[in-house]
Amino acid sequence: MSSLLSRLIMTGLIFSVSWLLWSGMYKPLLLSLGALSVAITMILAYRMRFFKVRVYALRFSLGIMQYWGWLFVEVIKSSLVVAGEVLKPTISVKPKLVRIPRASRSDFQTMMLGNSITLTPGTITLDVDDDVILVHALTKDGADDLLAGNMAKRVDAFSEDA
Repeated sequence: MSSLLSRLIMTGLIFSVSWLLWSGMYKPLLLSLGALSVAITMILAYRMRFFKVRVYALRFSLGIMQYWGWLFVEVIKSSLVVAGEVLKPTISVKPKLVRIPRASRSDFQTMMLGNSITLTPGTITLDVDDDVILVHALTKDGADDLLAGNMAKRVDAFSEDA
């Protein structure tokens, strides 16, 4: 079986199983709409040449497990900060736009950094340009943490071989 065909079949299976598990509804109309959505997604992915390029295979290594553990703690800490800001009787947030240099990051590293920023409460990735990642931070401390580059260094460290 050709490499392209096996990637098509495997991706179609992953999409189908994901759709089935997330929908939780197994009526004929919904199953046919699910099949249609998977087919349209596969056609679009094929037209975007998704299957012709080498896609980074996320390997479950000690580095990514440590990163996910660190990110989990950061999400909890940020959640507590945002909850504290929301519960204050007066509004004291100082939103700020931050530009994080993309530097020589690969597309995978940029995607991981942008998603990690968005997962962390109080920050959201707004735009990714050729040379910067634009982020909205709810507080000055959140913006300063991003500018310090700790998250970016951690993403770069576990994904150097991407």
